[in-house]
Amino acid sequence: MAQQQDNFFEKVYDIVRLVPHGRVTSYGAIAKYLGAARSARMVGWAMNAAHGLEDVPAHRVVNRVGLLTGKHHFEGTNLMQQLLESEGVKIKDFKVVNFDTLLWDPAKELLGFSD
Repeated sequence: MAQQQDNFFEKVYDIVRLVPHGRVTSYGAIAKYLGAARSARMVGWAMNAAHGLEDVPAHRVVNRVGLLTGKHHFEGTNLMQQLLESEGVKIKDFKVVNFDTLLWDPAKELLGFSD
């Protein structure tokens, strides 16, 4: 089981590394792209475990409506928000402004699929 989890986490990290500067994706979009649509929570666990992996931009992963639900896992005060804002992403009340416009959906971006 641990091997499967490690493999899933690595797949998640591979996708997160592709999220462009100034864009965000969601836990659910990653899970869906990986063929595990009901595993958004597991993507969240992967993001929690990613801290310390400097090449994984975990700050670019938010919940399905753009809330910075992972902000408590970043060191310092509002670090997740600060990192996003440094990339030009506007945040209001811990939520990405214009989330629909900034959402990077791997299924659409990498495979050309749309809903």
